[in-house]
Amino acid sequence: MSGARSKALALGLLATVLGSSALAASPVPSLCTKDEKPLIRWAVKGSEKLVSLCASLDLGKDRGYLQYRFGKPDQIELRFPASTEKTQQQFVYSHYFRARFDQTQLSFVNQGVRYTLRDDYDGEGAKPVKSTSIAIEPASGKGREKEIRCRELAPSDLAALGDALPNHDGEE
Repeated sequence: MSGARSKALALGLLATVLGSSALAASPVPSLCTKDEKPLIRWAVKGSEKLVSLCASLDLGKDRGYLQYRFGKPDQIELRFPASTEKTQQQFVYSHYFRARFDQTQLSFVNQGVRYTLRDDYDGEGAKPVKSTSIAIEPASGKGREKEIRCRELAPSDLAALGDALPNHDGEE
């Protein structure tokens, strides 16, 4: 192989490697700031809207904050809670796990409407199913539930919520 040809091949290989690592390093879309940890990064199916669950880096039972955000990066439609003070008491966390089955829910009530984020995995059937969605219904329980189907942009990181939030029984 000639020197010029091997040099061109080496440069091409280097460009390919650098290009693919740049793609791998590109940030996953989120509505969180660079100083927050995104626990959920979802995209609404059939839309350009995003769902993010953002936590302060120091999230714990009595410190830090948790905030749900919905919309586009330049136009957030819902931010809950509006303040970042004492947010943990405004969310309810539920997690159920058994072999090949994992169900996680996070809910909150905003202006009389209950939002429930669902992150589920069912590996018991012939084909494993992973699903993410938001259920929206009147907090009174009277009325019809609407479901917004989502897709994960990055694996959810909800493990810290078990220690920071009340569970579904209202226990801490």
